[in-house]
Amino acid sequence: MADDRKPRDLTSRESEKHQPYVPSAALPEPIADPHFAYRWVATHVMGALDPMNASKRFRDGWEPVKAADHPELHLPATKDGNVEIGGLMLCRMPKARAEARRSYYDEQAVAQMTSVDNNYLKQNDARMPLFSDRKSEVRSVGDFGKGNSR
Repeated sequence: MADDRKPRDLTSRESEKHQPYVPSAALPEPIADPHFAYRWVATHVMGALDPMNASKRFRDGWEPVKAADHPELHLPATKDGNVEIGGLMLCRMPKARAEARRSYYDEQAVAQMTSVDNNYLKQNDARMPLFSDRKSEVRSVGDFGKGNSR
């Protein structure tokens, strides 16, 4: 009777494999649409209505998403029919406009960094040069963080 048993390391328990735990996101993600970019816009801050922020975002081109268009979110609609949770309203913008917006702000950031560099480097002296090297690297430092004690 013991002869027909297989060694334990040869048997597999496919049905008992554990699925890794992944915590749920704080905000649900809508199903991706290739024509639109999505963003959560604050309508309330610390429980108080913030109409200035929402108004600015709407003028930028963000439009509220209707709950009927995204039933996968499983959220009740507001009185206007929009998707809102915890003072944040889901909005969308055409992808082409979102890309144009992103490139505009990227150019603004580059211009600001160039201005900071120019202001910093105008104090440069050949006797003691200033460096403006903008690279970063990630290095592993020995056994740090592995719990090894000396």
